[in-house]
Amino acid sequence: MKKVITITTLILIVLSSCKKETTTTEPVQITPSPPKEAEIVEPAGDQCYAWRSNGSVIEMSFNVNSHQEVNGKLSYNIVGKDKNEGSLIGNMKGDTLIADYTFMSEGVSSVREVAFLQKDGAFIEGYGDVVEANGKFSFKDKTKLKFDAKNTLSKVDCKVE
Repeated sequence: MKKVITITTLILIVLSSCKKETTTTEPVQITPSPPKEAEIVEPAGDQCYAWRSNGSVIEMSFNVNSHQEVNGKLSYNIVGKDKNEGSLIGNMKGDTLIADYTFMSEGVSSVREVAFLQKDGAFIEGYGDVVEANGKFSFKDKTKLKFDAKNTLSKVDCKVE
């Protein structure tokens, strides 16, 4: 009987000493992986992704060729802001898409660099300090980009046009 009480007491002590991890509501900072050396990837065909929240929509569709070159479309329709849509031309560098987004907004053509981190079958938009040169806005330092999981574009079926 003493053995049973002793074993039960030990088990209770061990179980009560385990603590649950607490979760925070802070945005999770996600870091891209460095590009891999000479990786040959077959073309994946058209890929489509979207983010929707409270009436706002971001849609991205693109094709990646065997040289990891990306060509596609991107559109932002954010509530309270002018819609803009245009072309996406860039490269996959490891798990990160870096591209020039050429778009029309309020009748003016603009170019800005965009970045998306591919993670778990989705793309997370990246943000960072930008500089303007020759009419194009580019990231000041791509190594300091921030990827916030709340801006995740999930895979969707491509629309037939």
